[in-house]
Amino acid sequence: MFQYRQVLVRLRQGDSDRDIARSRLMGRKTVRKLRVLAEPLGWLDPAQPLPDDATLASALTPARAAASTASSLVPFASLIRDWSAQGLQGTTMHAVLCRNHGYTGSYSAMRRFLQQLAAAQPQVCTTMRLDFDPAEAAQVDFGAGPTITDVHTGEVFKTWVLVMTLCWSRHQYAEVVRDQTIATWLGCHRRAFAWFGGVPGRIIIDNPKCAITRACITDPAVQRAYAECAEGYGFKISPCPPRDPQKKGIVESGVKYVKRNFLPLREFRDLADANRQLQEWVLGTAGTRSHGTTREQPLARFATERSLLIALPAHPPEIATWAKVTVHRDAHVQFERTLYSVPFRLMGQPLWLRATDQTIQIYHEQERVATHVRTSSHRRSTVRDHLPPDALAWAMADPQHCLRESERIGPHCHALIQRLFADRVLDHLRAAQGVIRLEKQHGAARLEAACGRALAFDDPRYRTVKTILAKGLDQTSVNDSFDRLADTYTRGGRFSRRPCTLH
Repeated sequence: MFQYRQVLVRLRQGDSDRDIARSRLMGRKTVRKLRVLAEPLGWLDPAQPLPDDATLASALTPARAAASTASSLVPFASLIRDWSAQGLQGTTMHAVLCRNHGYTGSYSAMRRFLQQLAAAQPQVCTTMRLDFDPAEAAQVDFGAGPTITDVHTGEVFKTWVLVMTLCWSRHQYAEVVRDQTIATWLGCHRRAFAWFGGVPGRIIIDNPKCAITRACITDPAVQRAYAECAEGYGFKISPCPPRDPQKKGIVESGVKYVKRNFLPLREFRDLADANRQLQEWVLGTAGTRSHGTTREQPLARFATERSLLIALPAHPPEIATWAKVTVHRDAHVQFERTLYSVPFRLMGQPLWLRATDQTIQIYHEQERVATHVRTSSHRRSTVRDHLPPDALAWAMADPQHCLRESERIGPHCHALIQRLFADRVLDHLRAAQGVIRLEKQHGAARLEAACGRALAFDDPRYRTVKTILAKGLDQTSVNDSFDRLADTYTRGGRFSRRPCTLH
């Protein structure tokens, strides 16, 4: 409108269309149209005041706008809106319309139609810049780190960069880590607080699984281990709303600064070398630069902020990981691919497991029901008292136990057990255990006699010993049995002799 008013002023002064065009204020054709429009409205009369911007804009609105040619895609408007809501690209929609609906227009028409749809959408809500007092808050976030090749082992691994930035001074702590586990998250917090020499009042975070178990704008659920850490250090956890990283824009910019300024054109021998270089860069380049927002050096502002931080506790809280586990049928729970036993009466019930660097503690409600030394060997850690009686008896009845018990019962029983274990094909541990258990029902003397009878018939099996005891054959002589067999199978024989006469 300012340009049109300038042209109207010159027209009032008597300048020609050519003179105005020569000054490059407006083209000759446009000046001519403005003169034709302004003359009947009295705008060229020097005695009349110039129209205001609203009147001028209303009069200059092209009449052809209402009568403009409608888009050739209007018949497909509903389809295009649905596809656009699904995230389809314009080229894809144009190809489908041409292939399936006989559309013959160009892609430029599609592009213009999509621009009109985008312009009709409601605008994104504006945001407000947040201000923080010294020591009030810090923001934490992860960013993708470099891929490091360890010169000692040759291992190639991906890394992450954790950045904690104090919101007021913009001083930061950064560390290169290999994962985003709970133990790594808590360990980085401990080292960051030691780096700052104090604790900020609030920690503003996103919603990583290592800190927030259920992201929600009103009722987020905090990881139990992180809540325990916050209680020990005295800070409050302030998670951002889901899918709204702008609420922690300070550390978002800090992560970008690390990735763009520190990481490029650097080489790292291993993880320790990467963190050493990163700390030197934080205290040097990052800490002494003139910050783009505060216009001061972060380390200079941190000198004022440091004394206002919450003092570190005399005894730092123990870093512990909490996990909800379920007791399996074997009376064990699993944590990081290692099994730990719990009392068998809790089978099938959910329990809480607390893992530190040295110990594993398992809780049922408020009661601690098991404690183990933490191991990373992926093997079982079993307390025998946790097993059910039958399983405990089975676990204790190993081959050496069976041999000791059989030796106590008698030489025949011991010899039979040895024969069972001498089999090179089958594992007879269950049979040996069964033979030993027969003592409870029949006594050691009868079991010893039954084992002797089974050996005499060269049939050292559990079923044989059990049958002998059931039929009371252990109480008869082996020779009498042979005589009865001879009477049965040799009666009337011409050349038969009793087995007892054979030598």
